[in-house]
Amino acid sequence: MRGRRPELGAIIPAERESGGSPKGVAVALLVGRHVNRIDRKGRVSVPKPFRAALSRGQADADAFSGLYAFPSFKYPALEACDEAFMMRLAEGLENLDVFSDDQDDLAAVILENARELPMDPEGRIVLTDDLRDYANIKGEVLFVGRGTRMMMWEPAAYEAQRGGAFERAKSRGMTLKLPKRPGASAGEDGDG
Repeated sequence: MRGRRPELGAIIPAERESGGSPKGVAVALLVGRHVNRIDRKGRVSVPKPFRAALSRGQADADAFSGLYAFPSFKYPALEACDEAFMMRLAEGLENLDVFSDDQDDLAAVILENARELPMDPEGRIVLTDDLRDYANIKGEVLFVGRGTRMMMWEPAAYEAQRGGAFERAKSRGMTLKLPKRPGASAGEDGDG
């Protein structure tokens, strides 16, 4: 396709037994990397696999159809998620002491800077000028799946960060402990 790079990865529907969604409710699982161009009106298409996963994750037909996006306080990028994940973030803030510096700072970083980005019928969102400026996004957006959320990057900035993340994980010998599946016996989950 003209103006687009090949897509990597896939989106897989998931069901969560614990965590933010009740048992049996589909949760959007966002994986892979996808680059799309921004048009002169500031619109960019959310990658089709991400749109499909997000629509499967909507339990309520009247729920907000779009993304919530806010500046990452760790990277020169944008964090983005669906309404269910945004609710989890807001609920997480309620677990902090009310009026504490931690709660105030995180609420400022996340909730005050978040923008609702409605999706049009073609699956496009409008990235506001302030969000584009924060992440230095000009002509293209790199959508990066992060499980139940995604990040939006300027492609060259992501490539610079990506190599460092791989090297850090490798040098630390990082591993991931998987949660046990309900009803799985010893050894079924690869735990010997």
